[in-house]
Amino acid sequence: MSTSVLDMSMSLDGYIADPNDYLGGEDGERLHHWSAPNGETGQLSAPARQFADEIIATGAVLAGRRTAELMDHWGGDHHGVPVFVPSHRPPGPAARWGYPLVTYVADGIESAMAQAKAAASDRNVLVHGAYTAQQALAAGVLDELQIHQIPVLLGGGHRLFDVLPAQIELEIIQVIDTPEATHIRYRVRR
Repeated sequence: MSTSVLDMSMSLDGYIADPNDYLGGEDGERLHHWSAPNGETGQLSAPARQFADEIIATGAVLAGRRTAELMDHWGGDHHGVPVFVPSHRPPGPAARWGYPLVTYVADGIESAMAQAKAAASDRNVLVHGAYTAQQALAAGVLDELQIHQIPVLLGGGHRLFDVLPAQIELEIIQVIDTPEATHIRYRVRR
């Protein structure tokens, strides 16, 4: 059975991007420095390799419209799996005609997640985007959260959990602590 997993890097003060949609720092990538701690983009740390392998093993992606558009829908190919984007507005031209693996879903987060899980079969659904994560939590369709907690305070920007409908209980199922980040995996309690 498919599991939906939000995978996000987050500053200690809860931000996933600065006010300009960059990931912080002078190079705009501070929240992702943990994946290559020596600054070598070709050299992944052991935890980064583990998380990259998990992402590649996913069977579908559920991404918010803002995230999908900021990433240009990953060029229409997020590691070769279908991408589902919940949105009440129709997709732009690239997503509509140029990206056959991208599907916009107009009838809500529950439908988008159901379609993503059906497409993923027995593999996980990778979830991207703060608003989408909040909606999925509110609808009870997000199963797990993989948070890469970065030891930096951005001081402003876009928060991951800015608006939630109620208290949501989580269970810690894995912690990997490194000098660059603490990687915490949670299961949503139902």
